[in-house]
Amino acid sequence: MRQILLTLIVLVIVGVHANAQSTATAAPDPGISVYMYRKVPDDKRDEFIKRETTYWAEMLRKEIPKGNITFWALLEKVGGYDMENSSNFLFINTYKNIDAMNEIWGNITTAFPNVTMIKMETNSISTTTSVLFLRDAGWQEATGVVADDEFKFINMIYHNSADPNALVDLENKHWAPFIKTVMDKNQVGQRGWGNAVVLSPHSSEMNFNSVSYDLYPTLKEALTPTWDSKIVVPEGLTEIGEMETAPRSQVIYRIVKVVN
Repeated sequence: MRQILLTLIVLVIVGVHANAQSTATAAPDPGISVYMYRKVPDDKRDEFIKRETTYWAEMLRKEIPKGNITFWALLEKVGGYDMENSSNFLFINTYKNIDAMNEIWGNITTAFPNVTMIKMETNSISTTTSVLFLRDAGWQEATGVVADDEFKFINMIYHNSADPNALVDLENKHWAPFIKTVMDKNQVGQRGWGNAVVLSPHSSEMNFNSVSYDLYPTLKEALTPTWDSKIVVPEGLTEIGEMETAPRSQVIYRIVKVVN
């Protein structure tokens, strides 16, 4: 009888392990995100935001249900260093099929047939300073969060490490469940978190190869996050810090518009 029970236990464990492997294999591909940094002159800022949110964001609402592009966001930098020579806006576009990313953008004329392109385009009033390709890796948000009300500012944190994939894996192992728990318990003002690995480009001029991001309801929380004194920080964070080869840099953005 003891042998039979042991055999049954082993079979159950193997079955659970196999099911977990099957579930992990079947997990959806998060896609590839394109980060496009733009420089917009101060006197063109309002017009730039108006065109992007009035025309391009609304066109994408019709494109997302078709399945390739799954996320679009326009972010505006808050403050900054060397502002005259750096970008002040950031677009984030996520695609299921990165090779087909350019196919959707010509549909703007179909979405707004009575508006001329000269009134909708924003290339003439902005300059693209950088384009990055990233693999989205992790995401956590507070249970019951209302994105439109609570995702107002985002702190983009840039990491540099010898192995960005391993760093992101450690973040997902240690930080993701921790931040999820404290957000759900309202022990922190933060309401969302995610990370991604830079796929391209790689250059000695870039001081980061992975990104994490914290989302907040107010600028004050983004600048000085509130943490409950009773929070116990997981030990694995030391391991994450040891992998980083340079100090982190960070930039706060206001979330202007999101379509997903």
